[in-house]
Amino acid sequence: MADDKRVYLFDSTLRDGAQTQGVDFSVNDKLAIAEGLDRIGVDYVEGGWPGANPTDDAFFGAPPAFKRAKFVAFGMTRRPGRSAANDPGLNALLNAKTHAVCMVGKSWDFHVDVALGISRAENVDMISESVDYARQRSGEVMFDCEHFFDGYKANPAYALECAAAAY
Repeated sequence: MADDKRVYLFDSTLRDGAQTQGVDFSVNDKLAIAEGLDRIGVDYVEGGWPGANPTDDAFFGAPPAFKRAKFVAFGMTRRPGRSAANDPGLNALLNAKTHAVCMVGKSWDFHVDVALGISRAENVDMISESVDYARQRSGEVMFDCEHFFDGYKANPAYALECAAAAY
């Protein structure tokens, strides 16, 4: 895919859309939406966050049978103070029955300092170790640099260090 000039479509409706006030997808809703996204040619359909709630657990327990799209599970890097192998959230992500995983991590030093309250080096280690561990356990691994452009504006070197840690 590195030399491929094609644009790939990644849809996060089943997670991001479910965060909208008044929206509460059932498993059947998620299945119908996912199958519709597959029919219209979306390349990657993110199903949600395994382990986050009973609906997502049920949805990942009986994944849709796509004709074209790759089914993706979403989650986050390991938590501070844990190894990747000993993080229940990361392992729920990697145990999902999907073709790919997408994990999110902080790339804005402000979030690392204030929201996570950890050293910036620890955050970079969390990204690197989580992605390396995921590569051993999953078919395709993607990394979402959360608030990358805010981070780049504030501290370009650190935002790029976070992105490079996932490479």
